[in-house]
Amino acid sequence: MNFYEKLKHAAQLNRSLVCVGLDPDLKKLPACLAGKKNPIFEFNKAIIDATRDWVCCYKPQIAYYAGQGAEAELKMTIDYIREQAPLVPVILDAKRGDIGSTAEMYAREAFEQYNADAVTVNPYMGFDTLKPFLDYADRGVVILCRTSNPNSGDLQNLMCDGKMVYEHVAELARDKWNYNRNVALVIGATYPEELRHVRELCPELPFLVPGVGAQGGDVEKVVRYGCDAAGGGLAINSSRGIIYADKSEAFGAGAGRAARELRDLVNSFR
Repeated sequence: MNFYEKLKHAAQLNRSLVCVGLDPDLKKLPACLAGKKNPIFEFNKAIIDATRDWVCCYKPQIAYYAGQGAEAELKMTIDYIREQAPLVPVILDAKRGDIGSTAEMYAREAFEQYNADAVTVNPYMGFDTLKPFLDYADRGVVILCRTSNPNSGDLQNLMCDGKMVYEHVAELARDKWNYNRNVALVIGATYPEELRHVRELCPELPFLVPGVGAQGGDVEKVVRYGCDAAGGGLAINSSRGIIYADKSEAFGAGAGRAARELRDLVNSFR
């Protein structure tokens, strides 16, 4: 299966549009993991075991591993998902974007070193920086379009030829960059009207939607404005709201409950 097929299949299998962001911070891990040889992996393992029946994908953010010297634990985490939840895709949240030769190495990192099903990328430098990722026809390329952070409009809402920059990105993704049918877009839950507009522009592209939970995005508006014609097409990400739902030794079970509750809330609006 390619990325589109795998994401759709997992969403149907688990009746879920929920993506769990695996963003572990050593300072926030439960005390019971102190002294473990691989505490980040042990944390992720418990989260995965408890949530794998309630999600459509996982999204580890690479900075939480590289910034803590835990790249090996990132690889262990993705390998564990492959073993225990082989039908659930992994989106490596790396937001890569650089000149072509460097982009080729970043693409190899995501798809060959870490074996991710998809990777997030930054389109600021244009098509030639995206092509090395897009050429992996069976893998997904999730392009930043209208992001959830407060100052994203500094650039994304600038007008150019009568359209905002994020609108140009959406149209390029739809018309030029999706030659292998492996493109998705990042659209923040914190900007529901823009989410609705991009869905109108791109009725068939999958959207990765951060910004619910700790960032305060409205789940009902995300579902009503962001779903495609079939009632899917979304991966609604929650990181802190799920992985830190319970800070006791039962943290895994707490994450499982939080993932299921979010899944059920999302489904109530579908």
